[in-house]
Order: sequence, then structure tokens, then C-alpha cells
Amino acid sequence: MLDASPTQTALLEVNNIEVLYNHVILALKGVSIDVPKGGITALLGGNGAGKSTTLKAISNLIHSERGEVTKGSISYEGKSVVGLDPADLVKMGVVQVMEGRHCFEHLTVEENLLTGAYTRRDGRGAVAEDLEMVYEYFPRLKERRKSQAGYTSGGEQQMTAIGRALMSRPKMILLDEPSMGLAPQLVEQIFEIVARLNSEQGVTFLLAEQNTNVALRYANTGFIMENGRIVMEGTAKDLRENPDVKEFYLGMSDKGRKSFREVRSYRRRKRWLA
Repeated sequence: MLDASPTQTALLEVNNIEVLYNHVILALKGVSIDVPKGGITALLGGNGAGKSTTLKAISNLIHSERGEVTKGSISYEGKSVVGLDPADLVKMGVVQVMEGRHCFEHLTVEENLLTGAYTRRDGRGAVAEDLEMVYEYFPRLKERRKSQAGYTSGGEQQMTAIGRALMSRPKMILLDEPSMGLAPQLVEQIFEIVARLNSEQGVTFLLAEQNTNVALRYANTGFIMENGRIVMEGTAKDLRENPDVKEFYLGMSDKGRKSFREVRSYRRRKRWLA
């Protein structure tokens, strides 16, 4: 559980952005996010809330889906990155791990990891050292390094995707839905490794996650999205204790945990929609 505050210097600043798809569909509406350097920031909300769109707007992968940032600004280390080539952003230290893992199925696990170093120019020795570092964090990948990635488990593919991102020596990782499709035990393992990478390697994380409960146990700060807008923000501790967050995202109330049926049938209007 990570409630200790990281340095308050903002590594990434997203200011009042709007995103259009196909020049018609308004997907994000006035989204503003500050990501402190050296911390773990959670971007929370249900499916379709706009979390993945926000990450892709930051990484500029949104252009591949006919999306465009039409208003607002995005700055990384004080420099505007709107419209920057995604490969150039990787060289600056920002890399995205896509939802659904997206490994190169025909390559081995180790070959997948090495593709993450394609922008580096610091020699084979440094790359080999970082490969061993990845294997220290993900010992299962070392066991499976010669296996074709398409035949590994979902958890191993998620580890491969994160490890591949680490091979670029990032300052910041945009991690999209790391818990998707994984068993609870594996989810905890992935988040534990994220926490270690944050504390030991100094990697800043912005993670989009539907599993609010686990995300708020590992994050320092959080933002909650609905319908393409930020509706709440604060420290992870404050969000965990907020009555609305308990009610709508953690399945709990002041009287204790609610059943799934009670949460679905709950009709009290959310305060931010009033």
C-alpha cells in the first residue's frame, strides 16, 4: 500500500484536453491531470469512461485510431508533446503498455523484450544488463525466455509487455488495464512488481484501471473518470475513504460491503451529476 507522497514536481501535465474521433465523436471533455514525478497515479472508471483514450492522447497513439487532441495541452517535463511522433516520445522516456498486452506472438519472450530497446544507442552491454534486470523482476520470464510468446499465459504476456517497456529505460510508463483477464493472485503480483519498479527504479506510473480497489491500494493519487470527464480526484487514501467512491466503485457503504445486486440496483444520484 503506497500512500507516501512522491515529489510534487509534475512530470506530466494534461490541461483541459478534448479528443475527437473521426472529427465527429467527442470522447474526452476538458480532462486535466497532473502526474507527480516518482509516483503512481491511478486513472479509474468503468469501461468506456475514457481512460484508454486519455493514455493514447498522451502517447500520441490516438492518431492510429483517427483520433485527435482538438483543445488543451499536454506537456512532459515542461515541453509540449501534442502531435509528437510516438517513437520520439519513447526516446524522451514515455512508453505505453497497451490494453490487452499486445505481444509479438510469433517471437520468443526474450525477442519481445529486446524489441523494447530498439530506440537505444548505448550498446549491447547496457541492453544485456537491463535484460537481466527485467529477469530479476520477472523470474518467470527467464524460465520462459525461449518460448514463443503466443503460447504463454495471460499473466506471462502481461509481464512480457511491462518488461518490454522497461527495456526502453523509461522515466514514465502509461499502463493500460494491467489486471484485465488475470486471476486475482496474478493481479496482486503484477501490482507488487509495479510498486517495486516505482520505489527501486524510480519509474513514474500512470495506470488506467477498472479494478478501483486494488489500484487505490498501490497508487499515491487518483482520478476518477466518467463519460469522458474527470469527476473526482485526490490522494488514494482520501478516495478510498470517500463515501461516493465506496458506494459506486468499491461496492461498500457506511453499513458495510454491498452485494453485487445491491450495487447494480442502487439509485441514489451521484453528487457530481447533481
